[in-house]
Amino acid sequence: MAQVMLKDLNRKFDEVHAVKDVNLLIRDKEFIVLVGPSGCGKSTTLRMVAGLEDITSGEIYLGDQFVNNLPPKDRDMAMVFQNYALYPHMTVYDNMAFGLKMRKFPKADIEKRVSEAATLLGIPDLLKRKPRQLSGGQRQRVAVGRAIVRHPQVFLFDEPLSNLDAKLRVQMRVELKRLHERLETTAIYVTHDQVEAMTLGDRVVIMKDGSVQQVGEPLEVYSRPRNKFVAGFMGSPAMNFMDTTITEAAGRLYAVTTGLRVKVPLERAARLASYKEQSITLGIRPEDLREARGSDAEDLSFDAVVDVVEPLGSEILLDTRVGSQTIVARVDPTVRARLHEKIRLTYVPERLRFFDNQTEEAIV
Repeated sequence: MAQVMLKDLNRKFDEVHAVKDVNLLIRDKEFIVLVGPSGCGKSTTLRMVAGLEDITSGEIYLGDQFVNNLPPKDRDMAMVFQNYALYPHMTVYDNMAFGLKMRKFPKADIEKRVSEAATLLGIPDLLKRKPRQLSGGQRQRVAVGRAIVRHPQVFLFDEPLSNLDAKLRVQMRVELKRLHERLETTAIYVTHDQVEAMTLGDRVVIMKDGSVQQVGEPLEVYSRPRNKFVAGFMGSPAMNFMDTTITEAAGRLYAVTTGLRVKVPLERAARLASYKEQSITLGIRPEDLREARGSDAEDLSFDAVVDVVEPLGSEILLDTRVGSQTIVARVDPTVRARLHEKIRLTYVPERLRFFDNQTEEAIV
């Protein structure tokens, strides 16, 4: 069984506590993604799993086997690196076969494994080429192929698509997803790109400053972020955050700031009642805003001044000002917004998010 368990995992570099008490169970055949900004500890965590980084404290299990003291070659894991790590003087075939040759696999078995992996990745016609004769996407396929031929229990991916252009990254994301479904192997994938995390992961692990902030399915962490950091990190463009004060008028609660008066949904009112006359952070995703129409309720709308218009074809991003605060709205491409002019925006109350200013935890 290829489940991986991390128990109270820590890594310290002198005074820097890079990974702090990480506890995680990665299920058999699961594709799990570690995501977070640079320096959050995600790659260090992956390297500890691979055996490439010393563990300060904690335990790692592959199935029921304790692997802390096993060298990388004995962990039955295969890693795909960001820089591909191909031998420039070897052909594609030899790069893919190298690990098997070092383990003294029979020649016929090596040829069979390399051929199967090359066919699976669509690169059988590249086997005689050298890495310098390949495109970035082709080199990445070779790096993945070198991992596949080992038939490992676990695949480890350390930002494998970061060196590719935007179009090729999208294509390779789809191919990696298909590959995982075919191979049915456990995969741990590290990225700083939350779009990659959302599209690839069965579950997503969001990290910050060495600590796990939230673990869950992509839509779960997007729709129900545990704290302000997760809410702001997951989603593109990022969630809008505004400093507001909870007030009461005519028996209803409102989150109020200069130029904005947002009605608190009834199902949140009981929880927010204790914050009356206190400051909290209001969160609204750009996609939960749209241009108000005549039929929209007046008390669910507000005026904003357009600062920047970014037409993207299928949608338009508007950077707007409301009082002293900036709000980004993702609107329909038919909207005709003009710079420095007012636009009336409306929102869906049920999709608003509220965060405690002291703890930054979600108020739910």
